[in-house]
Amino acid sequence: MLIKIIFNYILGYIRISVEGYYIERFINICRNNKIAMWKLKRDKNVKIDLNIGISDLKKVAKIAKQTKCKIKILRKKGLPFIFNKYKKRKLFFIFLIFIIILLGISSNFVWNIDIKYENDEHIENLYQDIVDSGLTIGKMKSKINTKEIINKVRLNRDDIAWIGIEMKGTNAIVSVVKATAKPDIVDEEDYCSIVSDKQGIITKINAQNGTIAVKVGDTVNVGTTLINGWMEGKYTGIRYVHARGEIEAKVWYTKKMVVPYKTTERTETGEIEKKYRIKINNFEINLSKRLSKFKIYDTIDTENKFRIFSDFYLPISIIKTTNKEIKEEVKQYKPEQLKQLGIEELQKQLDSEIEDKNKIVNKIVNTYEKEEGIEVYLTYEVLENIGTNEKIVF
Repeated sequence: MLIKIIFNYILGYIRISVEGYYIERFINICRNNKIAMWKLKRDKNVKIDLNIGISDLKKVAKIAKQTKCKIKILRKKGLPFIFNKYKKRKLFFIFLIFIIILLGISSNFVWNIDIKYENDEHIENLYQDIVDSGLTIGKMKSKINTKEIINKVRLNRDDIAWIGIEMKGTNAIVSVVKATAKPDIVDEEDYCSIVSDKQGIITKINAQNGTIAVKVGDTVNVGTTLINGWMEGKYTGIRYVHARGEIEAKVWYTKKMVVPYKTTERTETGEIEKKYRIKINNFEINLSKRLSKFKIYDTIDTENKFRIFSDFYLPISIIKTTNKEIKEEVKQYKPEQLKQLGIEELQKQLDSEIEDKNKIVNKIVNTYEKEEGIEVYLTYEVLENIGTNEKIVF
């Protein structure tokens, strides 16, 4: 019976309602004729609901007429009715088949490049170097030689300690370890002098090995010898050594800028508009008007790529363009105000360059009135240890 029920599902079956005074007789005749019936549910004494195969409908209708019962079709089930339901939706099936084919074809290409940096140490312009080396969006995975790309990137850059490429789905994962810059180190056994690496005025000298070549108060330039890598004795004569010592000097950091008499200040009004476009590989479809309703605005583009799984990207993305309205206002300042604005800006720049603020001993400001605005110079005098080892070449 179970096999016959499954067979009827494949061929189609219906749920009917039979109503009459001779329901028992109706059921017995159906069973005697080997008509499959299942899920019988009695409703009152004169009504029953049951399932029958679509092929038995004519036989059941004849038996119902014989037993003076009425038949009503409640539901139609099975594969024939499902196919009949969707046969009018040909476009839907065509689109579904197209999507399946597209997914199959897309799986052979790279649609996203994900660069992962160790310790989040970003490397500038690395993405472009990777693309120039042969790993591009839309390229067939079978035509990508990862070893060749890795070698090209490493030859072009000296700031990478290690790079690896892994293909997952349609995603190319590039893992990178940034190289740590190593200073030139002179071997302890080498003879060397200490020379100045900055311009400044000597304020303190502490020589541990070698011969002092300058004195406190001397002005030195880059390359001036501070401690010679040799020592002279009365009886030993000149002998060469590895110079060691600490030299402190007052050095200068200077910045300048011109602050115009009239400046245009830009402020956001708070009004924004959003526009969307669909990107299919390199083809874009605008979903809104290109022209903004704002006269002056800043634009931010955000691209969201479609993906089915974590590493299965599609060549489809939605780009959201956010336009923020900007209000521009021309302001004219007095010379003293311009000087103060210039000094404050230059202080920010210099403060970001100097690690130890406690070493700043003086700040010098010079201003000059020009046709286009006020020219501001700001100089910091800072106490710093200077000097680097320089190997003695015979």
